[in-house]
Amino acid sequence: MPLIRFDVIEGRDKESLRNLLDASHRAMVKAFGVPERDRYQIVHQHPAHELIIEDTGLGFERSENVVIISVTSKQRTDEQKQNLYKLLVQELGESCGIEPNDIMVSIVTNEDADWSFGFGEAQFLTGKL
Repeated sequence: MPLIRFDVIEGRDKESLRNLLDASHRAMVKAFGVPERDRYQIVHQHPAHELIIEDTGLGFERSENVVIISVTSKQRTDEQKQNLYKLLVQELGESCGIEPNDIMVSIVTNEDADWSFGFGEAQFLTGKL
């Protein structure tokens, strides 16, 4: 856990999507110190007209290569979050050719009771995790 959702404009091939997921996971492992097999990723592809992702007045442009990354996670420090943002830009730039202005990240936090990994249990509460 964290659960990561990617919203992208449709048209990326299977290999490009896999590179995106792998690069993002490397950043997550480094920034949040999660185990290698702690990987929960979902990709949503949209027609270009379904994504309007502007710059909140910061003065930069987005391209058709834009990626919106939504992270749901237990509480992390501000330092861990800032490190994740930096590592995502590095990994996605190097592995996928995605420019820094095309990467938007949002993190939503929750508690131990908000996770069940299966079997109708909250494994963080039962002590299995």
